[in-house]
Amino acid sequence: MTEGQQRAVSELLRVSPVADDLARRFQRAGHSLALVGGSVRDALLGRLGNDLDFTTDAHPADVLELVRPWADAVWDVGIAFGTVGCKKYSAAGGAGGAGAEAGFDIEITTYRSEAYDRTSRKPEVSYGDSIGQDLARRDFTVNAMAVALPDKVFIDPHGGLEDLARRVLRTPGTPEESFSDDPLRMMRAARFAAQLDFTVADDVVAAMKEMADRIDIVSAERVRDEFNKLLLAPHPRKGLRLLVDSGLAERMLPELPALRLERDEHHRHKDVYEHSLIVLEQAVDLEEGGPDLTLRLAALLHDIGKPRTRRFEKDGRVSFHHHEVVGAKMTRKRMTALKYSNELVRDVSRLVELHLRFHGYGTGEWTDSAVRRYVRDAGPLLGRLHKLTRSDCTTRNKRKASALSRAYDGLEERIARLEEQEELEAIRPDLNGNDIMQILETGPGPVVGKAYQHLLELRLEHGPMSREAAAAALKEWWAAQQ
Repeated sequence: MTEGQQRAVSELLRVSPVADDLARRFQRAGHSLALVGGSVRDALLGRLGNDLDFTTDAHPADVLELVRPWADAVWDVGIAFGTVGCKKYSAAGGAGGAGAEAGFDIEITTYRSEAYDRTSRKPEVSYGDSIGQDLARRDFTVNAMAVALPDKVFIDPHGGLEDLARRVLRTPGTPEESFSDDPLRMMRAARFAAQLDFTVADDVVAAMKEMADRIDIVSAERVRDEFNKLLLAPHPRKGLRLLVDSGLAERMLPELPALRLERDEHHRHKDVYEHSLIVLEQAVDLEEGGPDLTLRLAALLHDIGKPRTRRFEKDGRVSFHHHEVVGAKMTRKRMTALKYSNELVRDVSRLVELHLRFHGYGTGEWTDSAVRRYVRDAGPLLGRLHKLTRSDCTTRNKRKASALSRAYDGLEERIARLEEQEELEAIRPDLNGNDIMQILETGPGPVVGKAYQHLLELRLEHGPMSREAAAAALKEWWAAQQ
């Protein structure tokens, strides 16, 4: 056996107790079951996890009847598309066995074919009669392989194994037919390129360019989810390039290709598009504990305000004044259109807005109050802001890059010292609302909020104050308001 086949056997043996048990259950009921698609591909690549995809000739109602007594949990949210999901911890249903600790997340889909009406955002699903028909409708040949269970017969009618060895993405039929069935597959091509570091076949790329406008009928939520998978992949730059070069990005994230024609005032040797991709890669290198969608989105979008703020100065320079403010607004608008959560929209746009703040730091001229404001304005995003700011240095001038790194080292050291002294992340005025009302002898109302904000400004400017000093400052402010 080849090394890849040996890996596949090892992976399949690991999941056999659960897969075979399920397959025998289907077999006794007169139905077939096969491990399919990404599960087979990942087994061949030696990266099969605990998410298992199966296909069957049984219709969804029959699948539900078969898995409910067997699985530890069952869900049918995808049943309209022929998919039943379930959770299984072990073949015996107990706590032991392979994969028992995390359990197996299983999806079982009835043989099917689906196609989009040109005016519809939802696929029309019809059930098929054979696994061959089902595999023919899959997106790419590397996802059109199956292992029939429990006998473990390998099924590969479209040469997926060879394409997997060549690390190339092709479609089982013509790309035009595949993308007409589901236009989101064009984005999947870019996503798999980013995830697997595969090359996309020339005819597939050509079809993506020709049919890019078909992505418009796909819901924003599906586009967003596919884009997230691409962005969180090990090689996001590869997928992003394909989105831009094919014209897909122009339909779903036009701010990205718009960066190609702009020149960065600090990096005239590269356009802002290239700079943004490098910043993204450098941010990925700084991640801790796995891929960080917030950081990656901020790195990719941090300069999208530059096209709208570009000015040609009299001395020949190109400036982009306030592009961080404009970019934050553009980020909010685009992410909202893609149906991102309010929390994620807020965090990413805030990072875009703050990404230039450090460049006013110079060689450490900031006062302690300026450092406190930097920490307060970043809030819980401070760690990500550190990474984004460091990633934003893409100059080829080693001396300049080293100086910027040292300056930011110095800022982080100052933040650490002040945090140790003052608990910066939890900065509050030295008096709370009740204290303010008691001292001013007033009840709740706008005055309390204004007084609180005044005391907060004093706290940021001068650091901690004693209760007596804060009360005196409050009375002085109140007297000035009369």
